[in-house]
Amino acid sequence: MDTPQNDILKIIYAAASVLGVVIFFTVYILLRIQRRIAELQENRIKAEIETLENERKRIASDMHDELGPMLSAIKLQINHIEPVDETEKNILQKSSGQIDEIIKRFREISYNLLPNTLIRKGLVSAVEEFINRLKDTGSVTIKFTSTPGLKVPKVKEIDIFRIIQEITHNTVKHAKATTLHINMQAIENVIVLETTDNGIGFNYDEKSSGGDGLGLLNVQSRIAVLNAKLNITSEPGKGTTYQIIIPL
Repeated sequence: MDTPQNDILKIIYAAASVLGVVIFFTVYILLRIQRRIAELQENRIKAEIETLENERKRIASDMHDELGPMLSAIKLQINHIEPVDETEKNILQKSSGQIDEIIKRFREISYNLLPNTLIRKGLVSAVEEFINRLKDTGSVTIKFTSTPGLKVPKVKEIDIFRIIQEITHNTVKHAKATTLHINMQAIENVIVLETTDNGIGFNYDEKSSGGDGLGLLNVQSRIAVLNAKLNITSEPGKGTTYQIIIPL
């Protein structure tokens, strides 16, 4: 025969069971909501980057196909003008030189928007060309190594290239480094991208949360698109190492 005490215990057990079920489903729903928010955020980042790259491609194409030939035609017309005196000759020479400089800048901007080598020859060739173009700065010695015959899926090439581009620019502009080593290796089903410099280093938490960490945020966005993992080792005065593990 049940006693009042046993009845109370049964009620407590029942209430505890109901509470446990409620907590379980609450946690489950919160986890699903959190996962959904993460998916939406990732999709938003992907859409933004895809829109950005498409716009870069369009502008680069317009510059290459329309503005470039137009400037070349203007220069040709200027070169065919016969100056009547020394003053006019100097003006024409100066104008021709300025157009040459504009064409050069157009090519640099077009390259930064979308390197043709990336499309024609792939990631490794594009990175090698990018580094060779930076040698003129002379401030940082950059060394690039990779797995021989490394093949990267086309859909991942542009994001990996932008990551390398961003890290390299940050190193050249802010790290006060003299050397930067970029290494890209294929290991089983992942690509391991690692960069190491001998610069002044930085505080990762401060840089990623501060307003001056735009370059780092750009890297993080690309890493999110690639579903990659980022490890940064950096201390003031001891340089910086980025290790990015990209699934294939």
